[in-house]
Amino acid sequence: MSNWISACRLDDIEQEGARRFDHGGRTYAIYRSPDDEVFCTDGLCTHEAVHLAEGLVMDYDIECPKHSGVFDYRTGEAKRLPACRNLNTYTARVEDGAVFIALPS
Repeated sequence: MSNWISACRLDDIEQEGARRFDHGGRTYAIYRSPDDEVFCTDGLCTHEAVHLAEGLVMDYDIECPKHSGVFDYRTGEAKRLPACRNLNTYTARVEDGAVFIALPS
């Protein structure tokens, strides 16, 4: 079961950008794709717990700002070392300009 949580406004995230969202003692990263879809992953790199929202978003990839590991933010797949563990992903949607993410209850 999931709880839908209001995280931010779509306009708060640049196209091909990311935004940090903290909730319930955890950090998430919310991404806006080139075609205005939204996605959500764990907010910390699986290599060294660096905030991913501070990284570079390119198409559907997020590059960690510390060691340049790369993840596909749609699937959480680790695509370039030193990142070797996938990220958890969470369903995200836009409703009336607000971004909601589904978090486990």
